[in-house]
Amino acid sequence: MSELEQALSIIERGADEVIKREELEARLKLGRPLRIKAGFDPTAPDLHLGHTVLLNKMRQFQDLGHQVIFLIGDFTGMIGDPTGKNVTRKPLTREDVLANADTYAEQVYKVLDRTRTELRFNSEWFGKMGASDMIRLAAQHTVARMLERDDFAKRYAGQQPIAIHEFLYPLVQGYDSVALECDVELGGTDQKFNLLMGRALQEHHGQAPQIVLTMPLLEGLDGVNKMSKSLGNYIGINEPAIDIVTKTMKIGDELMWRWFELLSFDVSLDELAQMKVDIASGALNPRDAKLKLARELATRFHDAAAAELAIAGWHAVVTGEGDTSLLPLNDIQVTAEGIRLPALLTAAGITASNSEANRKLKERAVKIDGEVAEDAQRVFNAGFEGVLQVGKRNFARIRLI
Repeated sequence: MSELEQALSIIERGADEVIKREELEARLKLGRPLRIKAGFDPTAPDLHLGHTVLLNKMRQFQDLGHQVIFLIGDFTGMIGDPTGKNVTRKPLTREDVLANADTYAEQVYKVLDRTRTELRFNSEWFGKMGASDMIRLAAQHTVARMLERDDFAKRYAGQQPIAIHEFLYPLVQGYDSVALECDVELGGTDQKFNLLMGRALQEHHGQAPQIVLTMPLLEGLDGVNKMSKSLGNYIGINEPAIDIVTKTMKIGDELMWRWFELLSFDVSLDELAQMKVDIASGALNPRDAKLKLARELATRFHDAAAAELAIAGWHAVVTGEGDTSLLPLNDIQVTAEGIRLPALLTAAGITASNSEANRKLKERAVKIDGEVAEDAQRVFNAGFEGVLQVGKRNFARIRLI
């Protein structure tokens, strides 16, 4: 395999679409570092694994010798990205955007090489634009073309409001590529319209149009919906190592392969194919494959020592072998009357409701410090400390205060 073929293999791993592949090949043959951009609107203070799908691809470009631009959309964040929304998104205040941007800037270096990352803010150019500049930008696209965008089309057909400022978002994102003279822009599959806007605006400004590389949206812990904080199916990259491990171990066996392809640096596609063969033949336990992924993720966002402690804590609960004191201690405040066991399981976050807790108690699926618990009337008071467990995968070490 030639050097070019190897580079393309790395770039295309996990990608949904490359527009246009022949242009990417031609650009790679130029022998210069390409300018690779991905933009992130700081709409929340923390990043999760879904965000790292793009960050991982950026890191692969870095390792191939290219210049990566991590663009914080401090200007676009105040507009509010309408992608995938069936209602107008509430714009953030300038203060919210800047506070979130500060945390983004540090978190990305858990994946990207700080010394090879160009950190930019799109207020650098949009903050200097006047009303006449924005009008000229808006004149470069039509309402009819905007309504070709799937989410706009659905809202229009459903007679749901579309605010005028939402039409500006794709134009503003597209102009970022002009300002940065990008060779490649990365984005999720839901961003394709906006990414193609960048190509069109670059051509309008006499630049070579950027290559668009779209990545799939990572399914969350439920294996169904896009990873999202609002759905609670996410793993934050700032979470403790034990939480990264325990949550990763909860994902389904089929979802595991998707996560390996999009999140792993350590496992090649050939190794991944062999793992699938080994699991199908019974030579490899799916649990051991997930542990490999959990270890890699915990190491990336913490370090190897923290990852090993987290895995030891997970083993202590799941297999009954080891020291459960390795698990993080979660404090739960209770009244003087104490708290009944079903409510305690819910407060600890390992059952969704008291009714589910009662059902698990009847199924003898609840353990306290490794012993089966069945008494739904049992009351726990301040000072209690122990490990609660529901089934094999849901557990928490708690202390009542």
